[in-house]
Amino acid sequence: MTGRLQARGAVSGLSVQQTSRCSECLQNVEKSARNGLAAGGSRIHESGDVLRFPLLHLDDRFDWSRWLEAAGALSEGLLHGPILNHASMVIDAAIDGQGIALARTMLAANDLIARRLVRPFRTALPLKNTYWMVCPKATRALPKIVAFRDWLLTEVAADRQRLAAANQRELSG
Repeated sequence: MTGRLQARGAVSGLSVQQTSRCSECLQNVEKSARNGLAAGGSRIHESGDVLRFPLLHLDDRFDWSRWLEAAGALSEGLLHGPILNHASMVIDAAIDGQGIALARTMLAANDLIARRLVRPFRTALPLKNTYWMVCPKATRALPKIVAFRDWLLTEVAADRQRLAAANQRELSG
């Protein structure tokens, strides 16, 4: 499919990955634990410790199982936490401190940059789906289409730079 889209002049570059995200208050629990302090009896030292918190699921529990496996954590038993049917609801619940979410980078970008969400672990799941800008061959050279494509790709590049800085700040802190 990718080859066919590129052959038709489609533009990608908007790849998607999922990483764990939580609110600043849950991150503070993690930072306290890193310094040897107990915070409400909950400690996050390694990726498997997320199981002590509600896990926020989008549509099913499969993504958390994949993430925990990729992180090398055991996820025996039923993964707990609510299953929500909109990515925005999962992100909002994480911002409100209701649990830890797996969020698509592109959807959570502004909340990560603004520090409403933080990334407690490096583990990321690349997703098969990606965003494409597709336009009929007959109109792709129109100035308004070219301008929109260039603006969109510039915004994506700028978000990636801001996200890289935010991720570095969170992972080194």
